Amino acid sequence: MTIRKVSLSIAAILALCMPPAIANQQTTQFVKSSSNPISSETPSHFDTNSPSVAQLSDLTPDHWAVEALLSLANRYKCISGYPNGTYQGDRPLNRYEFAAALSKCLDRLNQQIAQSTINSIHSDDLATLQRLQSDFATELATIQQEVDNLETRTATLEAQQFSTTTRFNGEVIFALAGVGGNRKADGSGESIDRNIVFGERVRLEFRTSFSGSDQLRMRLQARNIPELEDATGTQMANLGFDGNTSNSIELDRLDYEARIGERALVIVSVVGGGLGDYVTTVNPLFSGSADGAISLFGRENPIRRQGSVPGVGLVYELTDDIVLELGYIAAQATDPEVGITQSPYAAVAQVTIEPTDFSRFSLTYVRSFNGLDTGTSSELASDPFEGDSDAIIANSFGAEASVNVSPNFTIGGRVGYIQATAKDLSENPQADIFTWAVLLGFPDLAGEGNLLGIIAGQPLRVTHNQYGDRESNAALHLEAFYRLQINDNIAITPGAFLLIHPENDASNDPIYVGTIRTTFSF
Repeated sequence: MTIRKVSLSIAAILALCMPPAIANQQTTQFVKSSSNPISSETPSHFDTNSPSVAQLSDLTPDHWAVEALLSLANRYKCISGYPNGTYQGDRPLNRYEFAAALSKCLDRLNQQIAQSTINSIHSDDLATLQRLQSDFATELATIQQEVDNLETRTATLEAQQFSTTTRFNGEVIFALAGVGGNRKADGSGESIDRNIVFGERVRLEFRTSFSGSDQLRMRLQARNIPELEDATGTQMANLGFDGNTSNSIELDRLDYEARIGERALVIVSVVGGGLGDYVTTVNPLFSGSADGAISLFGRENPIRRQGSVPGVGLVYELTDDIVLELGYIAAQATDPEVGITQSPYAAVAQVTIEPTDFSRFSLTYVRSFNGLDTGTSSELASDPFEGDSDAIIANSFGAEASVNVSPNFTIGGRVGYIQATAKDLSENPQADIFTWAVLLGFPDLAGEGNLLGIIAGQPLRVTHNQYGDRESNAALHLEAFYRLQINDNIAITPGAFLLIHPENDASNDPIYVGTIRTTFSF
């Protein structure tokens, strides 16, 4: 009798033989990119035509097939066990795990025969192998097909890769946008510019690893999407993907991150980004500029938008469920006349907790110097001391939560509080500023990859001010968008939001903002 040869790569054997507790273990994702998020999905070992694990029959340790394979393994030394050096013979196996071990034994026996390290196989053992191959023929064929597919994909990637050390990604956004309403919210009495505008943003990103545990990111950008603050008289109307370089190419991002041990990651940012890039986004469905909320306010808590890089961050995984994140940025750190200590700065500390697979929470603290302008707030909230202070120290506190009620419904929320103090004014007056938002997400609505997002919230508002005015009226931000995922590379997102009492002033007329964002990624 001839033993059918089954060829399996070591990587495939280790993956297929790995116990479910190890195979399903997930690690914390340290790399963050709020401006260019990439969806990460864990691939399954088998294609969609294969039975799921829930449909498979487990083989108990006393099953005849398990006993037969153990006997062969002991006699011919054809199975080395699991990656951790154990065999775990008292643990039930599903049929695919068993078939992977059987394939490995068959392969090892073929090698021994070819190398003449064994003279012959006993006739009883040949009969046992024949029965095992017959009973597990379907699983053996599926494993072989999966390995062949894996090897084909690997060969294709190696032939078409951009670089052995560098990954290249691209993204293009085309956007139509327009505003509606009567008068601008800046008190000028001017009418709102109601023209429909068309703009685009192009990004090319290079990610290079030198050791496998580090990453250097460089991103080039050209864009021509206007800030709607100019047309409406308020930052509250700004889109989450706007900005204008007159289509000139600029270095938009330059940072480097490296792991330190198994639980720590250090990030050094030189160009682009801010505090939000050093801390986890608990509601990632809304945070991306290319596939999340259409408004800047909807993407993240405004308290995390204080200051700008260069800066440094540290991510440390305290436990499997708790992550500590720290960051410090100083906008003028490269200016020798200002330096790190005199530059406008912001420091962040956040603890993110994931107590269950379907819920996440975070607590955030930010201390900043002259960095209250978040790009999403009213004019007074950006400077509650009316330009009279050049030394504003702010302590900010935030909390955020997200709960996946079901695979197709997520509810989240956030609050933010800023206590600002003018250190260079008489009696050091203080101002209190508050914001909140509720976020509802409906992923995969009417199709895989689609997303319906609904946001209701209050942009930053001065609720108490020892120096001057406070804002007695609260602006209300109401937003809805629907991302239609055409395929893996194209998404179209129509969306709109309404501002009631913009600039936290009840005398201002409502402002409407609408857009159609088309995103191409490659």
